[in-house]
Amino acid sequence: MRIIFMGTPDFSVPALKALVEAGHEVVAVVTQPDKPKGRGKEVQMPPVKVQALEYEIPVYQPVKAKDPEFIKIMEDLAPDAMVVAAFGQLLPKRILDIPKYGCINIHASLLPRYRGAAPIQYAVINGEKESGITTMMMAEALDTGDMLDQEVVVLDPKETGGTLHDRLSAVGGVLIVKTLKKLEEGTAVRIPQDESRHNYVGIIKKSMGDIDWSMDAETIERLIRGLNPWPSAYTSWNGKVLKIWEATVVEQDYEGIFGQAVVVDRDHLIIKTGKGGLSIRELQLQGKKRMDISAFLRGYQIVEGTVFERSV
Repeated sequence: MRIIFMGTPDFSVPALKALVEAGHEVVAVVTQPDKPKGRGKEVQMPPVKVQALEYEIPVYQPVKAKDPEFIKIMEDLAPDAMVVAAFGQLLPKRILDIPKYGCINIHASLLPRYRGAAPIQYAVINGEKESGITTMMMAEALDTGDMLDQEVVVLDPKETGGTLHDRLSAVGGVLIVKTLKKLEEGTAVRIPQDESRHNYVGIIKKSMGDIDWSMDAETIERLIRGLNPWPSAYTSWNGKVLKIWEATVVEQDYEGIFGQAVVVDRDHLIIKTGKGGLSIRELQLQGKKRMDISAFLRGYQIVEGTVFERSV
């Protein structure tokens, strides 16, 4: 097929690679504009652009996808299909109507569950047992189009937002090739989404990581995993941000106040929560490197009764 690929972050790259390796003619790649990143604010290209340039595929970076000049370019390219994976902009109807086989989106959830911007993180945060990839026909409203294919991925008990991102990204590349083959052969089946089962998840904000120790230990542990690697879950200790990268649930109730260190020894730091305790396994003090709990406690003195607080 003659394809226009639209995507921006790391998540999108395996799909672009899969399309090229499957022999499709990717005539253009559309991605978000280059942006300054990091402490030095150096302008960086989106990961999809980097990959496209390696393939010597023309790259377009519209500020707004509804720009008439950009739409005219897309029309002139006359694609058979447009494949979209985490592009970052809603597409107007005029673009959706361009390709013969339509615009197909690679979405990182088992629709209709988890429409929206952060399905990967919320699958972990909410304790889902499985997630997956859905390929779908795009509609004007966000993530509402008919479903084409789904691939289920079972979550590991220690799944993080980062590990699930990488697994789903790889699955998306494999599934889109299968979906395009069905569309070309005329065997694809469009399945309308059950509107009574849908839910929407918004963007992840850094403030979500500020741990509320009155929540139960299981909920906090899932939050820690879901927000790993970004924006991370954190608390405040001695006026500094303390990121928590890994923890385990202790099913025991303790005396004291929420956020209080109730067990401290050479290899353990257990913090009282709304229900049970949270044993911290890996953490990072503001401005320092990540450490396992044993190394941290050798370098920093924490005593029983220490209270970890919210940063707000």
